[in-house]
Amino acid sequence: MKKNNPPTITRRTFGASLAALPAAAALGAPFVARAQEKYPSRPVTIVLPFGAGGVADVTSRIAAERLGAKLGQRFVIETRPAAGGLTAARTVLSAKPDGYTLGLVTNGTAISVALFKSLPFDPVKQFEMISQMGTFELVIVTGADSPYKTLGDLIKAARAQPGKLNIGTIAVGSTQHLGAELFRSSAKLNIQLIPYKSTPDVTVGLLRNDIQMMIDFYAAMRAGLTDKKLRPIATSGTTRASFLPDVPTVAEAGVPGYEVLSWNALGAPKGTPQPIIATLNKAISEVLAMPDIVKRYREVGITARASSPQDVSKRFVADVKKWSEVIERAKIPRL
Repeated sequence: MKKNNPPTITRRTFGASLAALPAAAALGAPFVARAQEKYPSRPVTIVLPFGAGGVADVTSRIAAERLGAKLGQRFVIETRPAAGGLTAARTVLSAKPDGYTLGLVTNGTAISVALFKSLPFDPVKQFEMISQMGTFELVIVTGADSPYKTLGDLIKAARAQPGKLNIGTIAVGSTQHLGAELFRSSAKLNIQLIPYKSTPDVTVGLLRNDIQMMIDFYAAMRAGLTDKKLRPIATSGTTRASFLPDVPTVAEAGVPGYEVLSWNALGAPKGTPQPIIATLNKAISEVLAMPDIVKRYREVGITARASSPQDVSKRFVADVKKWSEVIERAKIPRL
């Protein structure tokens, strides 16, 4: 029998064999390294719909610093303030879905969906939610010298004097303003809503007795509360706020079912790979559980609280529905 000799490999046949290999194999080790590149391998940008120096900016920078230390890359805050958070949202949603451009999504984003006739994007469908960052309640206050020492006192007076009492908030369409609208309708009160340009303007109006109560976030009123010029009479969450544990909720104080809970969350463009979402979610959960982060958030009236991506998405959709109904009931013109 004739013995089969192994084929002779020449430079030509070797080249032909190499050409027949799949492109990935031909590229060799560098391709594999890129495919398995650990996230993040370069700085990550978090785009905020608010200006520098505000509570969202400060708390985001606190979290970003710890995320960077945990994941080994810088997390850079970029502020892009504009009405309805539109500029920030556009920046994030037009970015490549690779986990290197993230955005702060808030209940304000949900309000924008309800308030604007149309948006140039659909945040419900186009954001890939990552995790909640924190929640914060509205605080209802009266002046320190006000005869209304409880929310019950104020409700009783409003019912005894229909149309005579005033609530002050900042801009129409803000969470504060819509929270006041929801309070008025939930308590079935004939009470006037007076919008001001800024929280200091509302505070002056309260101290002059132009308005009898104001609704705003704790951070905005912190100085007045600390100086005891303002008296907190209720908070808007379902449970008492950790930063004002002796102050009852609106529901406790006589308006069952009332709840306004503002929130911040991180989101990414739709299509961001799930392993990246999972990496970020885990890191955020660990950062927001750190005792010093919890303390620093509480000092500005925020409860540090992570969540699953699914929970953020559900809250977002629920808030769009809730505020759409409030806006419609209050006959606020859509923008």
